[in-house]
Amino acid sequence: MKKSISVIFLFVSIVAFSQRFTKEERNFILEADSTQQFKVIQITEPNELIILKAVSTDINPKDKLLPIVAKRMYLAMLNPENPGIGIAAPQVGINRNLFWVQRLDKPGEPFEFYINPKIVWRSELLRKGMEGCLSIPEDTGNVYRNYTIKITYFDLKGNFKEEIVEGFTAVIFQHEEDHLNGILFTDRITEQSGWNVQSINNDVNLFLKNKLKRN
Repeated sequence: MKKSISVIFLFVSIVAFSQRFTKEERNFILEADSTQQFKVIQITEPNELIILKAVSTDINPKDKLLPIVAKRMYLAMLNPENPGIGIAAPQVGINRNLFWVQRLDKPGEPFEFYINPKIVWRSELLRKGMEGCLSIPEDTGNVYRNYTIKITYFDLKGNFKEEIVEGFTAVIFQHEEDHLNGILFTDRITEQSGWNVQSINNDVNLFLKNKLKRN
């Protein structure tokens, strides 16, 4: 019962305190129709880096411009010249809590759009893997991510959902959620450089930050 109440409270709070797109955002979104992709901004441009390092805010999940934003973001993500498996709204110049993720954990590996996504729980088990970014040209690096996460979000129909995601799909979620908080994967690499991690059963990709305590 307490869980149901807390979920309902979260749902009401997100809708109540999130705002619709501003006039400036609407003008930017409608500069082209939904058949035209957004430009993916880059850290190499100082003005664009400011956007990428800013913290984004929630959007009203009923805003009528969301389908247009989603379509133009989708086209930007799948640009044949530099395709990706996820993209966050800040990467196209919009500091709102929105992103696409390819669900590699589902049949057909579909792309799904998430509105006001939140990671509400993370496992202690970590996964180390190589990452890159559409906004950081010609740079990759190994990043530790939580192996399992629990997320809440709205879909494009305005439905509030929660689910548990694991493995590489969870990595994509965490990478995109970082974008919403102005954090780049290169920031994570710097942050994690001083971590003391322990491998799990000699697995080259699974770790814990602290050793397991045995009775």
